[in-house]
Amino acid sequence: MKQLVVTLPNFEENIYFFNQGNHVEAYRFLGSKSHIHDGVEGYQFSVWAPNAYKVYLLGDFNQWTNQNMNLFDGGVWTLFIPNAQKGQCYKYGIDHGNGHIEYKIDPFSNRFELAPKDASIVWDVYDFEWQDAAWLRRRARRDKFSTPLQIYEMHGTSWKQHEDGSYYSFAELADELIPYVKKMGYTHIEFLPLMDHPLEASWGYQITGYFSVGGRFGTNEEFKEFVNRAHQENIGVIMDWVPGHYCRNANALAYYDGTPTYEYQDINKANNVGWGTLNFDLGKTQVQSFLISSAYFWLEEFHLDGLRVDAVSNMLYLDFDQGPWTPNEDGTNENKEGVKFLQKMNQTIHEALPDVLMIAEESTSREKITHPVSEGGLGFDYKWNMGWMNDTLKFFEMDPIYRPENLTLITFVFMYQYKERYVLPYSHDEVVHGKSSMLGKVPGDRFNQFANLRVIHGYMLAQPGKILHFMGNEIGQYLEWRFYSGLEWNDLQRPFNREYQHYMQTINKLGLKEKAFFEQDHEPSGLTVLDADNYDEGVLTFIRHGKHPRDFIIVICNFVPVQRDSVRIGVPYRGQYEVLLNSDAKEFGGKWTNEKEVFKTEEIEFNNQPHSIEVTIPALSVMYIRPKRVYGVKK
Repeated sequence: MKQLVVTLPNFEENIYFFNQGNHVEAYRFLGSKSHIHDGVEGYQFSVWAPNAYKVYLLGDFNQWTNQNMNLFDGGVWTLFIPNAQKGQCYKYGIDHGNGHIEYKIDPFSNRFELAPKDASIVWDVYDFEWQDAAWLRRRARRDKFSTPLQIYEMHGTSWKQHEDGSYYSFAELADELIPYVKKMGYTHIEFLPLMDHPLEASWGYQITGYFSVGGRFGTNEEFKEFVNRAHQENIGVIMDWVPGHYCRNANALAYYDGTPTYEYQDINKANNVGWGTLNFDLGKTQVQSFLISSAYFWLEEFHLDGLRVDAVSNMLYLDFDQGPWTPNEDGTNENKEGVKFLQKMNQTIHEALPDVLMIAEESTSREKITHPVSEGGLGFDYKWNMGWMNDTLKFFEMDPIYRPENLTLITFVFMYQYKERYVLPYSHDEVVHGKSSMLGKVPGDRFNQFANLRVIHGYMLAQPGKILHFMGNEIGQYLEWRFYSGLEWNDLQRPFNREYQHYMQTINKLGLKEKAFFEQDHEPSGLTVLDADNYDEGVLTFIRHGKHPRDFIIVICNFVPVQRDSVRIGVPYRGQYEVLLNSDAKEFGGKWTNEKEVFKTEEIEFNNQPHSIEVTIPALSVMYIRPKRVYGVKK
């Protein structure tokens, strides 16, 4: 019997734009879409498989028998199933024309079975009653470069777990995580990828479903409610997103129609040896529609405040991987298709949603990552400063006796500080695979370990750039992060941990309040280096400036466990200065009790400043000093 051909409105027009690479909402016509035909409710199933011999649809609605789909020009197969029900399972059978049928997921599905099961689930983009209009209005008015951005990075199933090892639901996370993040002084929660992925050990970075929350986390609607509640508490939500490569499981995107479909034709470009994945063909127009639609889907439909784009370097360089590589037409290693795709992606997203954040995890010295496309840049808002992260961790892992002579590991960032807009990350990648937790990295007994941690994060806040802490960093967890278990919250009962958590909350709140720490992160006028060449004592001093001349903070970092007495520090104005923060204060687990110090200036030029003060600097400490009553500048 010939099947009735039923399609969604503007179906062929949608196929055209998808094939042109200009569709930003391909999820509205591909996948399982609820539809009514002649008064009969059902679902329209549509899939792009341009080189398949035939495509079959099978599922709960037809007793899992292969049912022929109809091919439209442009490589899209479609079929309307009357009375198909939300929640039913289904797959596509891809006929290679040689007697072999391969059963695949729906790449545009909005829900999947929980692994090891692997069927797609009949689901659609359903209406959701948002209550975050006030947040979105504030977001639209905000200058995203001169306001605080303090990110709490987390893995969705290992922040906390129930006693039986079961995961928190999004509702439970909303009840506990959102108030905690707000109390601790963070502005945003950043999730490791929440999209559907079969292997938990991949942490979400080997994705199969680009339009669905993974079943272990919940449903799309439950995640929307989490975002809704976060926004009502003035907390933004960012998610890691992986457009460079994908899980090579045979039931998913890999060689979808029996030929290279989402991946490159060239096996050297397609194979990602190091990660065991397949690389997207970023020059293929349909893949561009697929990926840009995915980015838009999460930002528009879920009201996400940004995407952290993973492994950008893998998209920029043909030889980034471990395996053999094919040079491009001019013999170089630049992936020109990858560059053009990233530019197109950022332009498209920012034209539609100018106030969201596009953040690049890019690990090379390539320039103009955060410059406009019109200037030859990639168009990202921010780039993770991986060089800064590597240098600072190398420095703090040293025995303090060697730090003064290696101070350039800390100060080298000043040489390239304003070439990009940076996020400073101490991320999940730094506390796994034998690298130790942040606490485990630093030398000394527990007292000195926590003193080091306070210096690390006090210096980090003061350094120009936005802030990212991975979960557990703020409590001084000793064990490395383990994706299969919750954080070691019991550590808060041990000596120094709770005081350290209080310290992290204190500096985060200063990061929200003190304009000097966020207004000019990306402007040279936001930083005055006083002394970056103290290779004998290992003390670094600089000034952070807000936009108003009186909004400034003097930062003093002592990287060694030796108190420095009668140290002269240059200051810009005559008057009195006071201690805003001393990381060695007793309330934070240190030894210092004289916290209310006030310093009176002397008419002695120092550090290229017209006035100076004399300070005692505690061992292994960070001090913030602010003007109390100064002359020569208006309030």
